[in-house]
Amino acid sequence: MKILLIYPYSIDKRIQQDDISVIPMGLYYIGALLKENCYDVEILNFYDLDKDSQVIRNIIAEKKPDLIGFSIFHVNRWGGIEIARIARELLPDVTIVFGGIGATFLWEHLLTHFKEIDYIITGEGEYSFLNLLEALKGKKSLSFSDIGGLAFRDGDQIKKNEPLNHIMNLDKLPNPAIYFTYQHLSLTRGCPGNCTFCGSPQFWGKGVRFHSPAYFVDQIEMLYKKGVTFFYFSDDTFTLKKNLVIEICKKIIKRNLHISWAAISRVNYVNEEILLWMRRAGCIQISYGVESGSEKIRKRLNKQIKSDDIKKAFDLTIKYGILARAYFIYGCPGENEATIRETIDLVKQIQPMSLVFYILLLFPGTALYDDFKKRCKVDDDIWLDKVEDIPYFETDPDLSGEAVIDFGKKLRLSYYDNLPDFADNIRLVEKKELYKTHADFYSRLGMTFSHGDYAGIDEIKYKDKTAANLYQKALDYSPDHRAYLGLGIIKQKYGMYEESAAILTEAIHHYSGSESLHICLGMTWMNLRKHDKALSYFLKFQDSKGVIGHIVNCYKALGDSKQAMLFLEKLQ
Repeated sequence: MKILLIYPYSIDKRIQQDDISVIPMGLYYIGALLKENCYDVEILNFYDLDKDSQVIRNIIAEKKPDLIGFSIFHVNRWGGIEIARIARELLPDVTIVFGGIGATFLWEHLLTHFKEIDYIITGEGEYSFLNLLEALKGKKSLSFSDIGGLAFRDGDQIKKNEPLNHIMNLDKLPNPAIYFTYQHLSLTRGCPGNCTFCGSPQFWGKGVRFHSPAYFVDQIEMLYKKGVTFFYFSDDTFTLKKNLVIEICKKIIKRNLHISWAAISRVNYVNEEILLWMRRAGCIQISYGVESGSEKIRKRLNKQIKSDDIKKAFDLTIKYGILARAYFIYGCPGENEATIRETIDLVKQIQPMSLVFYILLLFPGTALYDDFKKRCKVDDDIWLDKVEDIPYFETDPDLSGEAVIDFGKKLRLSYYDNLPDFADNIRLVEKKELYKTHADFYSRLGMTFSHGDYAGIDEIKYKDKTAANLYQKALDYSPDHRAYLGLGIIKQKYGMYEESAAILTEAIHHYSGSESLHICLGMTWMNLRKHDKALSYFLKFQDSKGVIGHIVNCYKALGDSKQAMLFLEKLQ
């Protein structure tokens, strides 16, 4: 039996795609369990495709799967439906299975209206999916009514079986890193919170379940040996058990896994000890769901955090050289000019160096969605419209779309206006063991202003100045390749070639094998019309195509047309 596990595209592409564009971890766990049971399974990411893509047709026609499983978040359900229709058109006998949080909360709606879907796996899907395959192959004397977590059609009826018990010992699942390569992984399943806008508690159930540190770090090490050096720990609250996280960090350090990683936490689950170990083990960013500066709004969202905890978490996180990222939601119940001002004021106090603002959206499986159905007297068939989400403000007569859009503009403009000052105000803890990671922190942040996300935002002022200051702060702590290169480029940009040459010469003393530093220094000497000196740096990497053009120009400037022609031939 040939099985494809597909992550479908969304109708609308997101500005923030870090999380939505990657294959969910659950697909890898399912794939690993199937491989362990000798199934031919392949995982495909169709996020960047669309229904008109010939690529989808070609892949399905070439692979000829017997069964396709789709991982459905709510926003990609139409992508799943459209791909399922294409598959059924090409392969009339293919079996179509939907699973994931989006399918779990709309199982009846989807089976009622979309005949392309044969089965839906609700909730935690590994063993339900395996049992379905075994039943379809006749390996087990199971009727569909016996398969926990399965929703299906029985004649004219649509049925859903009781879910399987949750997997309490997550280490019993096969390690997906044995079979697949990926960057997003999870230590836990579940969340200690119960926010009204989030479906995680209802999907995973009450309580939080954990992998052991050994299982988790084994997974990291396997992926590291495959060349993965940056990871996203996608848990709702990675830092829930302090001693567990510290043990993981110690194992990462002991095994010499030179990785960097980002995690998610709640503001009331971090302290100085855990942040120190996380930074030592390679953590470069922690995302916190703050949601609003208004206590009233946070209470309506059932976000059980205090303003003092928010301020403390952001202060400590950045103090240890970890980027503190804030998530805020606007357009919430009770939102107004005063609550937006409270959010702006809180942002100014916590001074996050990365911030994402979202409009509050309603999704099945959340308390806000249940309230919306009661208030507006609607049912799940509203999703027959080809929309991915429902903004809360569209359901609230006290909020207008224009007002909410204006709220968003005010929040973003205020943040952009204050961002250079936030960067200037950073003060890191004076611990010599962290000096190298402090340099790394400052240089990463500097790159964000000079070449990264902030570089293209016109509303942010003084970007080059901010970047240069951050690069210099990095070098004040420790030699850092990124800081040297960034500062050298900025000096070049403003015609400060002598300064650029001095910085880059010092850099090459520390990083003698760096091609990028040699090229940058060579270009600096070219600008100073010292082409012979420039050549001495370019020629060290003369086999690199990116350098040959500079070598040719130097020889031409020096009047050596013969050498220029020899190198010019290499380009052809």
